[in-house]
Amino acid sequence: MDSTVTIGVGPSSRAEVVAVARHGAAVRLGDDAVAAIGSSRSFVDDLASAVTPTYGISTGFGALATRHIPTAKRAQLQRSLIRSHAAGSGPEVETEVVRALMLLRLSTLATGRTGIRLETARALARLLTAGVTPIVHEHGSLGCSGDLAPLAHCALALIGEGEVRDPRGVRRPAAGVLAEIGLEPVELAEKEGLALVNGTDGMLGMLVLALDDLDRLLKVADIGAAMSVEGLLGTDRVFAADLQDLRPHPGQAQSAANLRAMLADSGVVDSHRGPDCNRVQDAYSLRCAPQVLGAARDTAAYAAVVAERELASAIDNPVVLADGRVESNGNFHGAPIAYVLDFLAIPVADVASMSERRTDRFLDMTRNAGLPPFLADDPGVDSGHMIAQYTQAAIVSELKRLASPASVDSIPSSAMQEDHVSMGWSSARKLRRSIDGLTRVLAIEILTAARALDLRAPLAPSPATAAVIAVLREQVAGPGPDRPLAPEIEAAVGLVASGAFVTAAESALTEGLA
Repeated sequence: MDSTVTIGVGPSSRAEVVAVARHGAAVRLGDDAVAAIGSSRSFVDDLASAVTPTYGISTGFGALATRHIPTAKRAQLQRSLIRSHAAGSGPEVETEVVRALMLLRLSTLATGRTGIRLETARALARLLTAGVTPIVHEHGSLGCSGDLAPLAHCALALIGEGEVRDPRGVRRPAAGVLAEIGLEPVELAEKEGLALVNGTDGMLGMLVLALDDLDRLLKVADIGAAMSVEGLLGTDRVFAADLQDLRPHPGQAQSAANLRAMLADSGVVDSHRGPDCNRVQDAYSLRCAPQVLGAARDTAAYAAVVAERELASAIDNPVVLADGRVESNGNFHGAPIAYVLDFLAIPVADVASMSERRTDRFLDMTRNAGLPPFLADDPGVDSGHMIAQYTQAAIVSELKRLASPASVDSIPSSAMQEDHVSMGWSSARKLRRSIDGLTRVLAIEILTAARALDLRAPLAPSPATAAVIAVLREQVAGPGPDRPLAPEIEAAVGLVASGAFVTAAESALTEGLA
């Protein structure tokens, strides 16, 4: 993808969001967006000069919408909105999340449905391109009227107030950083305060980033499952395409195909494939891997449909319609995104739970098909991977708690004007924590399975498995006496997160993993 993303009237793609949020791509407004912004602003200017009050243009906000604001106080009204709504608290939100929500707000501004001025939209694009990131805090959004507090902190930077991370990542006052990049603080005009804060962009940004993570992590989960089946002397017969076709879920077919590819030409599997093999049925955590990992894929696919619809949306209140009408609406409610954010936390927890169960089997000498207890070098003197499974278990327990939905809760706000809210921001924040946990659980499974397969020598693993183990062994030594496990776990976590394990496996396959 080009290092500059052009934002037009049409929807941004998920790939564009990831490019800007995670890879620092620059941003520019397309010619169609410039025209659309100019057209809608002319309607707002006309309404601003009218005698009849219009919500968001010449009135107060929320429960204070009945007050008509005179022209002389409207600039103050916009500043006051941003200042008062920049009420976040708690830890700093990750840079990639802030960049994603800024880009998605700009994408809505580019539709010409918000009444923003062109210079204000361009200022937001300038911050993204310069790598200036406003400080946004963990707590403050109810997911309705959009992500008000997080977006207000971004708007605060536009007017030269609050704090930002400069292009070098240093936390500093916004005014000085704006001066360094040659950007004058924006003097907000009618409607612009609302246009900058009234969106579901934080929730949507975190959903898009989560889907990007899950595309990689579910492939890693297939890799780990295949290595565990191999290392535990399980059978690959249950992954046959004709068996999977009896239950035609698309995700299940993808996962089973990945497992077949990963296990192809495995000397370990071939060693017990003959008629004298007494392994009639493997445990569910091995045999049912495609059913669980496939269901997780199908859940992510549904969440992706919701994300695409949201990316095609223009979220603001009020909105400027094509005929010049400015109308209030409820499109800022975060329920559609909140539900799928909560939904995704369920398969994330379950995939991790199944992974932990496979790791546990490796460590139990009564279930690991002849491997030493805990894969220890000298059992009794050495503990091997015993406590690595404890770490997995602790994470999985937390993931089960995080799978409880946030979107079923609602606390009324704004003097009961906003009497039902989505809590979608909370759904998104806990999903990010869940994905981090899944990354760590899968890393420990692969770390353990690789050790077990090394202990199966001279039996040779499959080419794909061998490639994964080779990448791991560049950073983590093979079996031996006990040594601190934490650095080895972190090395494996890094290889999962970077996609290195997927790249290694695919290097040994004729086709990429599904």
